[in-house]
Amino acid sequence: MTAPFTSEQFLGVFAAYNAAIWPAQIVIFILGLMAVTALWRKWPIAPRLIPAILALMWAVNGIGYHFLYFATINPAALLFAAFFVAQAAMLAVSAAATTGIRFVTGRELRTGFGAAFVAYAIAVYPIIGNWAGHGLMKGPMFGVAPCPTAIFTIGMLLMARGRWVVWLAIIPLLWSMVGFAAAVQLGMTEDLLLPLAGAALLISLALNQVRRWSAHALTAP
Repeated sequence: MTAPFTSEQFLGVFAAYNAAIWPAQIVIFILGLMAVTALWRKWPIAPRLIPAILALMWAVNGIGYHFLYFATINPAALLFAAFFVAQAAMLAVSAAATTGIRFVTGRELRTGFGAAFVAYAIAVYPIIGNWAGHGLMKGPMFGVAPCPTAIFTIGMLLMARGRWVVWLAIIPLLWSMVGFAAAVQLGMTEDLLLPLAGAALLISLALNQVRRWSAHALTAP
């Protein structure tokens, strides 16, 4: 399915959006670094702080980007906005819940993948975007644009545990497919990692479910 807009229009929306919300990008970037620090330093508040920061990012994307700007060139953005706001709401509820999610890091493959996707979203993504000619303020930026936000969220969810993880993963997984399709059509090189991130999260969720079934089978009378 062909996008109903050109790459020039697409990047034009980002240029207008980034200019309008400046310097929110700096605030979101600092909050992203705070979330990473809370994760690796194992702050006691991390299970609440990280989902809260992610909720803010998804809300900004849903309302600020999709609803107010992207919808001017793509009617489907209104639907995207609803999904992003729903994701923000779920993350906010998880942050407030006493038994939401917890974050665990260790010498395991999913921690490695999770850390790699987080680092990519924060540090590598803007470098590739600039190399591709999109410019820093004329393309997707960390935390305020859908694709780097989804990659960052997936990275965090790979290091998350708890019953909420499955539900919090649904919309990022869906966006990993939607965003990739748009990336191919529009030449957004920095977004081409989306399907790998989505696949890694899907495999991790499947393996977790297999472990639960195995544990239940071993303990069953």
